[in-house]
Amino acid sequence: MWWQTKRQWGVLVGAVIVGIIGAVCQAAVPFVLGRAIDGGLEHGLSPSLLRWCLILAGIGVVSLFTGAFGHRLDVVNWLRASLNTSQLIGHHVASTGSAITRELPTGEVVATVASDALRLGEIYAQAARLLGGLVTYILVAVVLLQSSVSLGVAVLIGLPVVAAVLALLVRPLQRRQAIQREAAGRLTTLGADTVSGLRILRGIGGEEVFAGRYREQSQKVRAAGTAVAQTQSTLDALQTLLPGLFLAGVVWYGAHLALAGEITPGQLVTFYGYAAYLTQPLRAATQAVQSGTRAVVASRKIIKVLQVTHDVPDTGTEAAPPAGSELSDSDSGLVAHPGQFLAVVSADPDASAEILARMARQHDTADGAEKAGDVRWGERLLTDVPLAQVRERIVLSEATPALFTGPLTEELDTRERADRADLESALATSDAGDVLDSIPDGLDGTMTEKGRSLSGGQRQRVALARALLTEAEILLLVEPTSAVDAHTEARIAANLTRARAGRTTVVVSASPLVLDQVDEVAFVSDGRVEVRGGHRALLEMADAGHPGALAYRNVVSRATAEQEVAR
Repeated sequence: MWWQTKRQWGVLVGAVIVGIIGAVCQAAVPFVLGRAIDGGLEHGLSPSLLRWCLILAGIGVVSLFTGAFGHRLDVVNWLRASLNTSQLIGHHVASTGSAITRELPTGEVVATVASDALRLGEIYAQAARLLGGLVTYILVAVVLLQSSVSLGVAVLIGLPVVAAVLALLVRPLQRRQAIQREAAGRLTTLGADTVSGLRILRGIGGEEVFAGRYREQSQKVRAAGTAVAQTQSTLDALQTLLPGLFLAGVVWYGAHLALAGEITPGQLVTFYGYAAYLTQPLRAATQAVQSGTRAVVASRKIIKVLQVTHDVPDTGTEAAPPAGSELSDSDSGLVAHPGQFLAVVSADPDASAEILARMARQHDTADGAEKAGDVRWGERLLTDVPLAQVRERIVLSEATPALFTGPLTEELDTRERADRADLESALATSDAGDVLDSIPDGLDGTMTEKGRSLSGGQRQRVALARALLTEAEILLLVEPTSAVDAHTEARIAANLTRARAGRTTVVVSASPLVLDQVDEVAFVSDGRVEVRGGHRALLEMADAGHPGALAYRNVVSRATAEQEVAR
């Protein structure tokens, strides 16, 4: 909360100043009104009465402008704090990669943006009213004590007592809000998990089971919400009842003092006005406490998300090797030579994908950090190179890449340096021209969430175009054509060969249409490269009885058969 305060201190101070001016104007009304009444009773329609009436009108004009401008500043403070927090969470989640999903449920992360960020912003919206009320409380205390010590003490002590009684409900409210927030987070997680696995659930007949779980958790959220509402309603009722009883007592006591001649009728009006006005700072303080409790609960949830660290630590201190350096993984024996178009084939495609992920330093989990230390880029260990330089020059495009909502041009040009011709060229290379027909306004159109309006093959080709536009020195592709038909796959393979000529490209694929275009194929078995060579050369070696080549031919033949069935 302090971090956010420093980020918006200018607009926050402005709101506080305007809030104090507005509060002082409101507090001055009972004083001016009392003086006007006393002057009118004593002197009738006199210049003094006119002067006090003009002052009262001036206060009204100032209150009008401070009220309107102050409300605007309050909303700005609320939005700024909420949106800054949402952006902070979004950037952190994006930077931590898959680590965030291992540490926290998806629903918990979603709830921090959808709910907690807004709760945090509320306290900044109320800061001006709270501080303005405190300042005017001190000013009113001075005026009241100068007029009547006994009545002034009654007003100034009575209101804090009322506030103290109301504060007794704050801790139970905070506890129940925390319980409700936990239950809501679990419900969001359960809903997200159910939706993401809906197709599988339907396949195994598990929809009713998960619907029952969701129904049970939603009832827990309802019960927790009811408990919060009970405490909140009690607090709201007391906020009206206790100040009302207090005002009745002030009027009764003040009337006795006026009848005894200890105060004037105007002073009685002033005391009543102040007693009525001081309920506003009291209400503002109570609301601030309520918002503060919610903000504290929200802050703890946000901090929990922000405490998740990236699973790929940036340990590099040495400069990246010069352009044209080879990339090698000693654990598997895979070497990508400069400018080479290399394919990696394995009976287990996940094993090949894991090698590429290691060579891109994407997954340093468990013993992954140790394995990443076995990857060399030129003469340097990959872990010795700063992560920013690795990400700039080595790009991995996974088999199920994520697409996001937004303009198609921004989705493609992630490094913000491509012109329209570059975008069109990348789409042509990935044979994704039909995507422009599927998105209204083409390149100027907007991608829907996760590319839902596109087919699986179209999403895959958009991701490939995005990877190509990075102009990476070393491009690692995992199954980039698995969701397209044979004719499209052949065109993409030929286009990739031309587009990436002279730059290192490694692709995981068992499709002969792709393998026939690459410079060399590395066949991986049990995590190690067993045999290398051109696709046709390996098939000839298989005819000659080479064990590794025979295994390679079996994998390629099986992949071909599976593709034909799928297509």
